[in-house]
Amino acid sequence: AVVGATGLTSKVSGGDSIIIDGTRGLVISEPDEQTRQEYEQAEERLIEFGHELDELRDLPAVTRDGVEVKLLGNIEFPHEVVVCLERGAQGIGLYRTEFLYLRGETEPTEADHYEAYREAVEAVGGRPIVIRTLDLGADKYAQITGEERERNPFLGLRSIRFCLSHVGLFKAQLRAILRVSVLGDVSIMFPLITKLTEIRQAKWVLAEAMEDLEEEGLPYRRDIRVGVMIETPSAVAIAGALAHEADFFSIGTNDLIQYTLAVDRSNERVAPLYTAADPSVIRFVRDVLYTANRKGIECSLCGEMAGDPIYTLLLLGLGLRKFSMAPNAIPEIKRVVRSVSITHAEQVAHRVLGMESDREIGNYLRDELRKILPQVV
Repeated sequence: AVVGATGLTSKVSGGDSIIIDGTRGLVISEPDEQTRQEYEQAEERLIEFGHELDELRDLPAVTRDGVEVKLLGNIEFPHEVVVCLERGAQGIGLYRTEFLYLRGETEPTEADHYEAYREAVEAVGGRPIVIRTLDLGADKYAQITGEERERNPFLGLRSIRFCLSHVGLFKAQLRAILRVSVLGDVSIMFPLITKLTEIRQAKWVLAEAMEDLEEEGLPYRRDIRVGVMIETPSAVAIAGALAHEADFFSIGTNDLIQYTLAVDRSNERVAPLYTAADPSVIRFVRDVLYTANRKGIECSLCGEMAGDPIYTLLLLGLGLRKFSMAPNAIPEIKRVVRSVSITHAEQVAHRVLGMESDREIGNYLRDELRKILPQVV
């Protein structure tokens, strides 16, 4: 897809030939014969490369020097579990649950939550699945909440703040997750944690939900793992303290980039400023991975950065061993992982950490990837 192509529909009309290049973000109107042939050849190469990637589905994601990497899928709907497994996912690292609120005009019941989670947990077949609690607000509004749109919603009542302000709604979701936890390897993850009090309050509501289920005689797993998403500079700064409250971290680079660089990722006017290659973002990722390793807790990365092969070498070199991404990105990332060594990745990371601009970092990472897999770049 190509978005933000302002004025395009006034320049083309029915019957015109156009090329939509989603990789480079280009729309070419009335291409000449040479351009058309170049794109047809590129399409053939991509199809052939896609067939090669299909053959990797059942092979492990192991580097050339024998280091195992876990590749998980991100989903928004239960039926997407099957797609993830078909692409070679080893589980679900991020199950977004907002669809339950965005699809209808009535608030979902505990039973609605339970059925959606049950379908996903059963489909994943014993593999791990991480269910993220509601991330409403910002660019995701539900009419049923009755909340008015805020002037600056990304800095407003969203995610865990919204849940802690609507405890009844929050507890209904937590009860459903707890009840479904007896069916598989289920974990809970709280989004946009910015301070210790938020995770402590969220865990308090979770404990209340557990007590309610006990009183009602409903089964659940008391030892369910509880994780937090690291998505803000404040969370990075207190990652050591958060590690004492959480069983695992997941770095959400989509929001982390936005809040670190003060760039609205949905605003096309400043889109060029939004980049995972910024030195500050990379240093934050490094710091979180270091803290998690030092504190002995697991850390994954579930933002778009995880599914972009340009960053795979860098992330491996920084110490990331668990990636969670859109299902279609899994085979490509697996191919990169199986083509490199951790020694090489660490050398790349060391060099990147000495660079001063996103342009320099981006060009260097593309060059390194081109040496390994020219088909991808």
